[in-house]
Amino acid sequence: MKSIVALQAVVTAAPFDGEPSDAELVAIEREMPLILAEVDLLDARIMILDRAVTVLDARRIRRAHNRVLAARRDLANRQGPKEAA
Repeated sequence: MKSIVALQAVVTAAPFDGEPSDAELVAIEREMPLILAEVDLLDARIMILDRAVTVLDARRIRRAHNRVLAARRDLANRQGPKEAA
């Protein structure tokens, strides 16, 4: 039977400092338009949770959904074939 203590040094070899790396920050920055578009869509959907949907609400949701799709398209087009896979 193997002891888990023997594997602990391998698992905890690199201490986690709690901060994102530079590569992670660049990735977040690249995806920020998509993140903001998804937040807008979520806000539009939250607004209609406790009431009937009006024409203006439907238009707001449709536009927010279109912004999400456009942001996804732009993000996919910016990434090369290597990154998209």
